[in-house]
Amino acid sequence: MGTVGLSFGSPTSGTGFNVSSTVAAIVSNLQNVETPWKNQLTSLQSQDAVLSSLGTMFSNLSNDLTALTDFQGVLAQKTGSSSNTNVLQLTSASSSATAGTHTVVVNSLAQTASGYLTAIANANDTLSGSITIQAGSGTAQTITLNSTNNTLSGLASAINASGAGVIASVLTDSTGSRLSLVSNTSGAGGNLAISSNSIVDTSNSNAGLTYTSTVAGSDASLVVDGVTLSSASNTISGLIPGVTFQLLSPSASGSPVQVVIGNYNTGVESAVSAMVSDYNALISAINTQHGNTSSGTPEPLFGSPTLSLLQQELLNGINTQNPNGYLDSIANSSDTLSGSLTLQVGGGTAQTITLGSTNNTLAGLASAVNAANLGVTANVVSDNSGSRIVFVSDMTGSAGALTVTSALTDTTTNTALNYNAGSSDISSLTTLGIAVNKDGSLTLNATSLDSLLNTDFNGVVGFFQNANSWGLNFANMLNSAGSSSSVGVVALAQNSNSAVESSLNANISREETLISSQQKSLTAELNSANEILQALPSQLLGINEIYSAITGYNQVKNG
Repeated sequence: MGTVGLSFGSPTSGTGFNVSSTVAAIVSNLQNVETPWKNQLTSLQSQDAVLSSLGTMFSNLSNDLTALTDFQGVLAQKTGSSSNTNVLQLTSASSSATAGTHTVVVNSLAQTASGYLTAIANANDTLSGSITIQAGSGTAQTITLNSTNNTLSGLASAINASGAGVIASVLTDSTGSRLSLVSNTSGAGGNLAISSNSIVDTSNSNAGLTYTSTVAGSDASLVVDGVTLSSASNTISGLIPGVTFQLLSPSASGSPVQVVIGNYNTGVESAVSAMVSDYNALISAINTQHGNTSSGTPEPLFGSPTLSLLQQELLNGINTQNPNGYLDSIANSSDTLSGSLTLQVGGGTAQTITLGSTNNTLAGLASAVNAANLGVTANVVSDNSGSRIVFVSDMTGSAGALTVTSALTDTTTNTALNYNAGSSDISSLTTLGIAVNKDGSLTLNATSLDSLLNTDFNGVVGFFQNANSWGLNFANMLNSAGSSSSVGVVALAQNSNSAVESSLNANISREETLISSQQKSLTAELNSANEILQALPSQLLGINEIYSAITGYNQVKNG
């Protein structure tokens, strides 16, 4: 700690000294003890800013993966087209639709039954009688006119409230007003049976109002992929699984309409591109922290073990091989196993590995498989669900197809370990057209990805969505590394910093309280000393006058 010198000037001058600046100098010196705490606090706050940014980047990348690993995400979406939108218009294609081409011939459209009662000149004329209405196989409803419904509008309201399955309305033009009736149900099942012989216009000589049918209900007739089908509605769902389309007109001369259902390749390519872009932004941000700022000082996370761990997690995750299959999980990876495992890659020779005392654990079995040089790599993977062996073929496509027969048992729990085959023949990002560069960044070849989507779409789906797939494993890694999970690497680093910052702030606060108390005490003491110094000249003068009076020497004359 430095020292503060007090300069009082001439002690007999009577001018004293500046208490305020003297106290300020002393307080400043006392506050030097806080400097290392404040410097550390500044450093941690700089780290917090970087960690927060990295957490956001992990979240962005995680969202990208979710779009690809979600069973209802972009890989489940479909596109569709109609070769003649005047005849048939596609409405939607759900995730259950299968890519392919279908032919549809529309013979006739569905019709909705409708009709009307005889027109009357004045819509407000009083009516009497009753009307009986039946739609399809529904229950017939009879509406009897009375003082509450004995006009056209009153009758329409009564019919609509009756639940007869008919929509009634009053139509008026230059020839008069009439009651229109339209079935609620399209197709033959909604045909109308109307009896209105007893309704008369009492305001017009009891003229009778009879019912006239204008359209008879009928079902649409169409041929889908050579099969003749019918539909009560012109909105067709289910005739082509997962596809909904609208019939607009009959096919001209029976000409078929081509309905093409395709996978949403452009959406998938956009999602993969976003994943690559956000991954590159994240790895670049991490790489940057290994250097210096533009001013030459180390970046906030330079030398941090958190930084190295994040980088290692990302690079390990991006290079993980997609498994062709896996064994059932066991709770304890050290459990003793017994039995045998037979493996065959493509058309190669099948080989059986029998467990003994040297290979009767998951790790031992994995080592035995790898030592057999069958063209397959076995690894032990552990997560919250337990530990299992995953198998990755060294080749893609049918040449690398893996056939595994398991006769293994966990003798500790007496549980059979079955083999679970994956449906993806894609083992790595390279097959998707994604190359890993020396700096850890990725480069996407969009042409290669598009070609793969056209030739092996299901393989791409499996790569991202199968159990133990690359997509799900990478998504889990992002969750365990970022800040979205309370135990994520970034989240733990932020929590650690927060705890240290709280301690530092508490230290600074306590020190400021102590200094404030000392400042008040110093101010009082120095003010008292200053008053004494300012009073010295007058006291000296008094003493000198007394001395002169006694001795006759050093007389001081006033005035």
